[in-house]
Amino acid sequence: MKNVGQIDGRGVAVYLALCVAGAWLFSLPLWLNPAGLKHWSARILLPAMMLIPAAITALMVWIIHPEPDKRRLLGVGLGQRGWWRYWLFAWLVVPAFAIAAPFVSAAFGCYTLDVREFSGFRKMLVAAGGEAALKAVPIQVIVLGQLLSVLLAPILNAIFAFGEELGWRGYLLPRLLPLGQWPALILSGAIWGLWHAPVILLGYNYPGHPVLGAWMMVLFCVIFGILFGWTRLATGSIWPAVIAHGALNGSAGAMFLFVKAGTSFDAIHAGITGWTGWILPVLWILFLVVSGRLPVKDAPAEQ
Repeated sequence: MKNVGQIDGRGVAVYLALCVAGAWLFSLPLWLNPAGLKHWSARILLPAMMLIPAAITALMVWIIHPEPDKRRLLGVGLGQRGWWRYWLFAWLVVPAFAIAAPFVSAAFGCYTLDVREFSGFRKMLVAAGGEAALKAVPIQVIVLGQLLSVLLAPILNAIFAFGEELGWRGYLLPRLLPLGQWPALILSGAIWGLWHAPVILLGYNYPGHPVLGAWMMVLFCVIFGILFGWTRLATGSIWPAVIAHGALNGSAGAMFLFVKAGTSFDAIHAGITGWTGWILPVLWILFLVVSGRLPVKDAPAEQ
C-alpha cells in the first residue's frame, strides 16, 4: 500500500454515498415499526446490514471502477511474512480488551462486579428459562464456557465481519492513504462509526442515549479502526481485521457476565462501548506509537 498519489475523491464519495444509503435502507423498517430494535426483523436486518460494505465494494471494483487485480488491491491474501502474529493479536488480545473492560469500569466506579456468584448473569439465565441448566451445572462453569466460547467468535462471525472489513479496511482505508496514515486511519474509523448511525439512533449499543451514543460510536470506531487498520497496513491483508472484528463482536457481551444483580450500568461509561473500556485499547495504540510500529513503516503492497 502506497501513501503517495492523489485521493480518488469521486470514487470515495460514490462508495460512501452507496454505503450510507444502504445502511438507512436496511434500517428503515425498524424506524417505521413502533417496536424498533425489538421487532423480530432486527435479527435479520442488523446482520444483513454488515454485508453492505462488501456488496458496495464488489459493485465498485467490478462495475463502477473496474480493478484489474482485485485480490491484491483488496488485501484478501494472507499478507506478508509474520502475518500469524497479527492473527493472534486479533484472536486473543482484542477480545481480552472486552473481557477486561468491566473490571476497568469497576475500578472507576462505573460498574459493580460479582465474580463469585455471578448474580447478574444468573438472574439473566433464570429470566431466559435457564433455571434447569443452573441446577445441573454450577454458574462458574457456565461462565467459563461463555468465556471460552469467545475463541470461536471469529469463526462464527466470519461472514458478517468480512462483510464490513472488505469495505472499511479492504477498500476504503487504502484509498485514503494519500492523506497520510494517521488521517486515513482516523477518517476511515470515523466514517465506520457514522455509518452505524441509523441503528445507534434507535438505541443500539447505547440504550437511552441515541444522539450521544452516535458520537460515542464514532469514537469507539476510531479507536478500534486504528487497531484494525494497523493490522491491515502491517500485513497488507484484511484477515487480521476480519478476525479482530468478529472477536470484538463476540466478546462485547462480557459486561453482562460479571455484573452484580440489582445494579445497573450505563454503556456510555461501562464495558467496551464505554469510555472506561477504551483505556486498554488506547494504551495499546500508545505502545504501538512509542515502539515505532505505528505509523507502519514500509507498509507492504496487498498480497
